[in-house]
Amino acid sequence: MAIDKTPILKRCRSLGLEPAFLGVDKKSRRKKEVGRRKVSEYGQQLKEKQKAKFIYGVLEKPFRNYYDKADMMKGMTGENLMVMLETRLDNVVFRMGYARTRREARQVVDHKFITVNGRTINLPGYQVKPGDVVAVKESKRNIQRFKDIKDAVAGRTTPEWMDVDSENLTGKILALPKREQIDVPVDEMMIVELYSK
Repeated sequence: MAIDKTPILKRCRSLGLEPAFLGVDKKSRRKKEVGRRKVSEYGQQLKEKQKAKFIYGVLEKPFRNYYDKADMMKGMTGENLMVMLETRLDNVVFRMGYARTRREARQVVDHKFITVNGRTINLPGYQVKPGDVVAVKESKRNIQRFKDIKDAVAGRTTPEWMDVDSENLTGKILALPKREQIDVPVDEMMIVELYSK
């Protein structure tokens, strides 16, 4: 399995992202932009795609597959793409506050700590649907890791499209998120323009 091992803060600087979008507390030190060349339209489109891939931790081939599926669905392709990325199981675990970062959420899912509707799921890319109940396995709820995570993410707000019980580490997907509810700084229309060339 391929893994992107680029240092997070270095990648954030190159993409112009705040580390907070990834759940990282560290502040990136901004360097003065000296002698930067003007970025072409293609360069801007590519940067938006790289941002989305980096935030959600998706590599090129799966990302292209998400785009193709989003293109075949009804509605706007860009919005469909963002909804599909947002409803990945690893992202849902992150949004529910069961992990500090999306990378940690992916690891929690990989290690079979998460159940969906009572079934253990270890696929980070699993698409959750409205009505699904996502929970931490009962046998894993009392381990120190989740106690530490609860303290670390205590102030984080959960999105409106999910209902979370932080004490019992369970949550329910109420509806698919709308684009306005996805607080990710990505211009999905540029991604659509890039792929439709």
